[in-house]
Amino acid sequence: MVRIRRIGHIRRGLRIVAFFEAAKGLLVLSAGFGLLAFIHKDLYSVAEELVRYSHLNPARHYPRIFIDAASRMTDNRLWAIALSALLYSVVRFIEAAGLWLQRQWAQWFGFLTSVIFIPLEVFGIAERATWPKVAVLTVNAAIAGYLAFSLLRVRHANERA
Repeated sequence: MVRIRRIGHIRRGLRIVAFFEAAKGLLVLSAGFGLLAFIHKDLYSVAEELVRYSHLNPARHYPRIFIDAASRMTDNRLWAIALSALLYSVVRFIEAAGLWLQRQWAQWFGFLTSVIFIPLEVFGIAERATWPKVAVLTVNAAIAGYLAFSLLRVRHANERA
């Protein structure tokens, strides 16, 4: 009875992680489609207008980087970024489906893709800690930890059976 309840708990947790991964895929897919709206447009002017609208000083470091990057953007680069966003989203949707269906390969894939970024996130926080960086690290570590826990629980359940 207890084992069934714990397995149900793992199922709910995997579905929460699956929902989160699908949401990431949907967000990146939306951004990729949003980039396609700028094909054949003057992205430099759009970037300058966005900086002004945000009440940022265009001469400051980060707004200047943003405007300079927009000035170097070509239609081919926009297409390449949009295609990359599509591929990333497909991978996230496949992972989400696998997690939703409690597939062990999806748990391993999710664990590995979470763990691989943790050192980079720690390095970014060590350089300059911000709330968004800490939040991303916290969520990523929680997902990695939960997926490791679920993999261990399944392994122990299989060993007992």
